[in-house]
Amino acid sequence: MTLVGMQKLSGVAGLRGLLLGALATVSFAWPVAARTPLAENSHITESLVAGRVGDMIRQSCPSITARLFTAYSKLKALEGFARDQGYSEAEVKGFLNDPSEKARIKALADSYLQAAGVVAGDSESYCRAGRDEIAKATLAGSLIRSWK
Repeated sequence: MTLVGMQKLSGVAGLRGLLLGALATVSFAWPVAARTPLAENSHITESLVAGRVGDMIRQSCPSITARLFTAYSKLKALEGFARDQGYSEAEVKGFLNDPSEKARIKALADSYLQAAGVVAGDSESYCRAGRDEIAKATLAGSLIRSWK
């Protein structure tokens, strides 16, 4: 993982994989009282969707790559957030391994990209959306870098 000559990641090593992996490794001993269920926690959902969006863009656009150090720092922030909320490691793993939750995050990311003008199979539409995300300084945009 270097900034110079950064290679595109694939599979679980992608941005989404990094976000999910960091969240899955969180373990805590905080009380469970009065917390929002993981599926209803908007910050966690938005962060996972942003990671998925960034990952889909960088996989589909040849001129966009991952900003690994930024992604890592965002992961640590998300991990700290989950810790502060008191989620247990078992709860997080259960949430991340739940097929319906995976499908929900994917559907939200797909809807987001569609609203941004992305057309499946059209790499330039992904590149355009990625450059827009970067220009708008969104969370997804902060996770990627355009070489054009």
